[in-house]
Amino acid sequence: MGRCRNTPFMIPAIRVAGVSKCFGATRALDDVSLEIPRGEFFGLLGPNGAGKTTLISALAGLVRPDAGRLAVMGLDVQADYRSARRQLGVVPQELVFDPFFSVRETLRIQSGYFGIRDNDAWIDEILENLDLMPKADANMRTLSGGMKRRVLVAQALVHRPPVIVLDEPTAGVDVELRQTLWRFIRRLNADGHTIVLTTHYLEEAENFCTRIAMLKQGRIVALDSTRNLLRSFSAHALRFRLAGGRLPEPLASAAKEESGLWSLPFDRFDEVAPVLAALRDAGCVLEDLEIGKPDLEEVFVRVMNRAEAA
Repeated sequence: MGRCRNTPFMIPAIRVAGVSKCFGATRALDDVSLEIPRGEFFGLLGPNGAGKTTLISALAGLVRPDAGRLAVMGLDVQADYRSARRQLGVVPQELVFDPFFSVRETLRIQSGYFGIRDNDAWIDEILENLDLMPKADANMRTLSGGMKRRVLVAQALVHRPPVIVLDEPTAGVDVELRQTLWRFIRRLNADGHTIVLTTHYLEEAENFCTRIAMLKQGRIVALDSTRNLLRSFSAHALRFRLAGGRLPEPLASAAKEESGLWSLPFDRFDEVAPVLAALRDAGCVLEDLEIGKPDLEEVFVRVMNRAEAA
């Protein structure tokens, strides 16, 4: 039987194989390997200095790794830089802009970098979806910080890249922009675009990402589906405040208390009734009660602490 040949859809959107990068004595990336299938909404999380931005810069061809290889849509980032770069749209953290042009002119110039002309219909669609149309002819230097960030997103999309990388896209922006941005990004993902997100707003990663990689000191310390990470490192919790009485054993040894609020983890909902019965039998009076879901912030802290201990 002959060998199966890779079809285009079998080739991942992003492939990172054994990538390392040092800046002097600092190892920014340490043997990082991962694959992101086409159409996935992928999260890349980690504390400051974990290597997220270095990895994104390497994918964009802005940083040359000391070891390993990177490919976007099957195109080697170093050997076929120009073609690989056309497959990628990057929204950077920094507000970088040219103060001498209007919003529309900025997008036309960005299109020209990729050899694209006469794409005003697509530019108008981007402006409409990002609520930038009222500012289309405004000079970039007159825009607010939130509007400038919208333009950065628009710039990343003008050449219709199949892979979109969002590096802290909602840092320091208002709620309206967040909602507008996520509506558009979710639509692009539904249309088949691969999305890679880095964010410090962990609820965004929890809500949107199907899989998450966590980095610490240049290494991947966790990589799994969001659902599995929540199951493995977090749990439901019964949270309550007592108006009277003392927490009985063994509940007291299993619970955590902070500022008068007790938190007791549990795995199954049928465990709740016996806990409430034990509190009643001990003479405890509940002032407040809620059931908390597994939380990605708790997962993140546990993974980072485990990596630190290791």
